[in-house]
Parts: sequence; structure tokens; C-alpha cells
Amino acid sequence: MTATTNGSAETKRILAADDDPTIVGMLESFLTGEGYAFEPARSGDEALTKVRANPPDLLLIDVNMPPGSNGIEVIKKLKDEKKDIPTIVFTAAGTSQMAIEAIQLGAYDYVAKPFDLEELSVTIKNLFAHQDLMREVHELRDQLTSPGSDGMVGRHPKMLDVFKTIARIARSDATVLVMGETGSGKTMLAEQIHRASNRRGGPFVTVACATLPETLLESELFGHEKGAFTSAIAQRKGRFEMAHKGTIFLDEIGEMSLATQRKLLRVLQDREFERVGGSIPIRIDTRVVAATNKWLPDEVAKGNFREDLYYRLNVVTIEMPPLRDRHHPDPNLDDLRNLTLRFLEKHRYNNAPTPSRISEEALEKLIHHDFPGNVRELENLIERAVIMSQGDMITPDHIVFSHSPVMGSAAGAVDIETAVRRGQSLPDLVSSVERRAIQFALRESGKDKGLTARMLGISDAVLESTAKRLDITV
Repeated sequence: MTATTNGSAETKRILAADDDPTIVGMLESFLTGEGYAFEPARSGDEALTKVRANPPDLLLIDVNMPPGSNGIEVIKKLKDEKKDIPTIVFTAAGTSQMAIEAIQLGAYDYVAKPFDLEELSVTIKNLFAHQDLMREVHELRDQLTSPGSDGMVGRHPKMLDVFKTIARIARSDATVLVMGETGSGKTMLAEQIHRASNRRGGPFVTVACATLPETLLESELFGHEKGAFTSAIAQRKGRFEMAHKGTIFLDEIGEMSLATQRKLLRVLQDREFERVGGSIPIRIDTRVVAATNKWLPDEVAKGNFREDLYYRLNVVTIEMPPLRDRHHPDPNLDDLRNLTLRFLEKHRYNNAPTPSRISEEALEKLIHHDFPGNVRELENLIERAVIMSQGDMITPDHIVFSHSPVMGSAAGAVDIETAVRRGQSLPDLVSSVERRAIQFALRESGKDKGLTARMLGISDAVLESTAKRLDITV
């Protein structure tokens, strides 16, 4: 019999352990009727023997069996033996603490006795659906991070959540909003959504909303007819038409003017538009992925972004974690380390057959940097370090951090001018300077609060209040 109820053509085998033969019989009758292969066990010891001989797809086990073989002890033994068996535990009323302990040990869920068989069935189906999703997530992650691919690097749990979301939504046509800091990898994330979607055979078209003046952005998005304006010497397709049957990526959509936002809203609602200077509606089949480094709910509150457009975009939201939040004590899960190795492989010195190596001391220096420029900053640092080390071992001396873009340099002055042109308020700009100054002083002082305050020429109390306002831990 095939277990069609659990979303798989493969029959799932369930081992149920309970010292009450009536419950075991009831479970056997119900679960075989649901299409599962069933195997009984009358004690924890019998369950352990059967699991060791032939691991089931799911273990159902009572936590209240006699001491020495109850569900908690069985789960502990399986964990010690590194046997990863999906488990749901049964608990009696008043034993919730045992259920919590079982879940902390790795059980998927618990069902209280006397249990509802339909509720149990839903829990089992959810477990198998979760397994299928996680399998797809890992396959997708391995595909996108395989050697030689130009995909995202991600082993940190926060990136696993990102891959999980991609796996869930990639094959739908849902509009996706990606929010994250500059340089965190939003463009690459949009590309991965496209590559994992049913539209991967179609075009992937990017529009840099922040770099185009309003007078050009509308024409870029929707195209124009000949004679629509002085320089329109011929009809021109817009990016939405170019992305037909594919994906359009609207980068830094938070920079778009309210007038253009209104026209974009119509496209998302009606899936049609007219070219600039035209009157014939053009229908499109284009998936929209938008990204911003601004927190759009705040922009809506300030009147800078249309609320109706925000809700149209916010069908699925993915928050791209900044690089500083992707460090992990386990080297295998530390994305800063993994990204560094990827960039060493990518940026070889004079086409050297092997990548440069990096010392642990240099890696430590990277780990203690907060990376305001995120992944983009790390790649630039590694490329420069490879050149400075001439392809040899990269040491801490080869890791040179650029000065903060809001402090003192000519490049900083240009960035400030750009920020002002884009409408960044003076309070926000001042807060940015304060944040980076405090973070820099904390790094230089080894997080010594008193020394940090003296370096900045302020009192401990002012440092604490300012850090609290900026959500910085001191």
C-alpha cells in the first residue's frame, strides 16, 4: 500500500512503542488505514532493538513506560548512538515537563493522551512534510553553493532559514521583497530565487532604481513610443517587457519616487501598462522581486513610500542577514570563514593554479571587524590581500580596513553628499557617524567601556545612553 497521504509515493514505516496493547492495536488499525507500514513495540527496550536493526521513518513512543525503557531514556540512547530517528512522543496529562525534555533532546513534537487520532495524523503529516522541505532546502543549498558555482555561500543557521524560504516560494509566482543592508547579497539572493523557479529558462532583468533619475526610470521600466519625448527617436521596450516569462529585479526600490510607485502599483495589480507616450495596454507575465536597504514600514510612516504598494510587494519578505550576524563558533557554520575561502578561490594571484592561504591570525582580525559593507566589503578586502601578499600566505598585515566612509576622507565626503542627495536626514546621518565611531572605539579598546569613553572624549554615562539609543551593546 502506498502512503499517498503524506505527500510521497514511498510507503513510510512507523514504529510505535507503548506498554498498553490497546493503544498499540488502535494505532496499528488507524495508521495502516492511513497508508503507513506499521510495526509495534511493547517496551522501550523492544523499540531500541528494532530501531537498531532497521531504523523506521518515524518513531512514536510513550514517555511514561516503566523506568529503564521509557521514551526519554530511549531518545537519550539513540542520541548517544548518533541515530537521528524522527520521533513523536506520547504524554499523559500532567507530564508536560517530560514532553519538553523530549523535544529538547530532539523529538519533533508530542501528543497528549488521550489523543485525538486525527490530530496525530496531522502531526505525522507535518513531520514528513517538514522532512521533505528540509531535504529540498539542503539540495538547493548544495546546488547554489557547490564548488565552481557563483551562488550564495551559506552554512549559518540564519542563511539556512533564507534557503528554506527560497525552497518554499521559488516555484510560485509570488512577489518577493528582500530587505537587507547594502552589500549583504540581495542581488545574488534574487538571482537564486530566479534560478530555483519555474521561470529559470526565461530572462532575469535587473533595474537599479537608485542610479536612474525619475525622468529616465519610467522609460526604463515601461519603455516608450517614438516621439514620446525629444530623444525618443525610436520605439523602445522597457525592462518589464524584456522580463516577460522571467523575473524582474527592482533593486533599491525604496529610492523610487511616489509618482513612479503609483505606476508600478498598477502593474502589480493589473499586470499591464502603457509605454511612455503610448495608449495601447501591454500585458506581461513577469515575476517581481524587489529589494531595499531601507526599512519600508518606516518609509511608509514618513510618507516616502506608498502603503498600498508596500503591501503589494510584501507578499513574501526575506530579510538578508548582515555579515556580522553570520559568524558562528563552529567553523563549518561560520559564513565569514566560508566566504573568505570562496573569495580566495575566486581572486587568485596572476592566475595561480592554487588559491592563496590565510593565517588564523588574519582570520581572527576579520572576525573582529563589524563589516559595515558586508559581503561586498569582505570580497574587496580579500582581493586586495591576495595582491598585497603576492599570492602567498595572507597575514594580519595584509588585512587593511578602509576608513569609515563618513569620517574625514575625500571618499567619505562624496558618500555624505550622495546620502544628502538621496534625502537622508541630518539626524540619521549623525546617528550613522555615532554608531561607527562607537563600534570602532569598542574594537580598538577591546570592548573596555571606560577606555572607549575616554577615546571618544565622553563620560561613561553618555556612552551608555548613546549606545542604548543606537542599540549597541557596551
